[in-house]
Parts: sequence; C-alpha cells; structure tokens
Amino acid sequence: MSAISPRVALSAALLCFAAVASGAPAQVLDPGYGPLQYKPPAAGSYQLPPLGVAVDGKVLNDLGERLTLYDLFDDKLVLLGFIYTHCSDINGCPLASFVMKKVQGRLAEDTGLAQQVRLISLSFDPAQDTPAALVDYARHFRRPGSDWQFLTTASETELQPILDGYGQWRQREYDSNGELTGSMSHILRVFLIDRQHRIRNIYSSGFLDADTVVNDLRTLDIESRAATGS
Repeated sequence: MSAISPRVALSAALLCFAAVASGAPAQVLDPGYGPLQYKPPAAGSYQLPPLGVAVDGKVLNDLGERLTLYDLFDDKLVLLGFIYTHCSDINGCPLASFVMKKVQGRLAEDTGLAQQVRLISLSFDPAQDTPAALVDYARHFRRPGSDWQFLTTASETELQPILDGYGQWRQREYDSNGELTGSMSHILRVFLIDRQHRIRNIYSSGFLDADTVVNDLRTLDIESRAATGS
C-alpha cells in the first residue's frame, strides 16, 4: 500500500467540508461537523476544574523557527490539537482542523475574545510534516492574520516527551509486506489550556464542537478577569 499523500488527506477534509455545507454528507460524520444539538449553559455559569499541567516541549513553527510550547502559550488561552496532515479519516484529524476553523470564525466575530486566544495544531508526524508541508496544509484553514500556529518537531526524540505528557497515543501502520503506509492509528484529542498552563478540558471525537469550545473559552476568560478584577 502506498503512503497517503497530503493532497489525498486534504481532499478528504475539503470534500467533507463541502458535504457539510451542502447538507448531504457522503458518510456518517462526527456530531462536531453539524450544529450543536443542545443549548449549552451560559458562559461563566459553570466551572472547568484543572485536569493537570500542560507540558512544555521543543517545536518548530511553519517558518522553521525553533520555539517551545510555553513560548507560544505565553499569556493566552490555548486550544491545542494533535494532528497529522496525511490523515484521511474524516472523523479524525480533518475533524480537528474543521472545528478549529469554525472556532477561528467565531473568534473573528468576537475580537475581544480573539485577542485572548491562540490556536495550535501540532503534528505527530515530523518525518512527513515538515515546516514546508505545514505551510501548504495551513493555507487551507488559517485566515490571514489569524492567531493559529501550525507546529511540528525536529525529530521523534523531541516529539515523544510531548506525546507522553499529553497522553497522545499514535501508532504507525504497516502493510502486509511490512512497509509503512503513511497512515497512523491514533486517538483524537484537543486540549483547552488556561493562562497558568493547566489543562481545563480535553475534547475527543463525539464531544469536539466549535460552540462548546468557544463557550469554554469564554468561561475561562470570565474566570481570569474575575481573578484579576479586570
């Protein structure tokens, strides 16, 4: 089996977006592709208890610059999703990018909140997802001027501690001849991180929805404003 190309993976994502827009999906889609089926509680009316510390790690941005995750977390509310650009499972990485894109759109309508938030997509396939590959991938999702970072790592050695720290499992797939296919088995996880670098929510398939994410971001923003009296 040949490796899945970025174009095939992007085609899967973009065809899915078209299906959502037309109202006629070609296959069963995760609920995150559609409208939220319930009215969420008002932002700030509920709490998101800390779930642990968001770990640091060495990364590369799509310009090839060496940074750390904490450099990018800065003093922002962060939505961090793990992806790889060759993923052709529409309910996997394409879903994460789709929801991130919807969140990006919601933030464009709320500039006050947008200034407090940074979106991060971090690849767990450094061999194929080079900075140049991320530039090509990002242009399908990131709006000009949007605070959405697409990251990779310089090596598996630098990646693995990050995956371990976030409990992000993934496994490369092989064909019957023992050759790598370019695909991976993995779990979908997107992390909501506060200004103190604490994980405040973990969204998985079936729970990842732009309306829920934005509501949680507003809740954390309200919480931090109350704590500082601003």
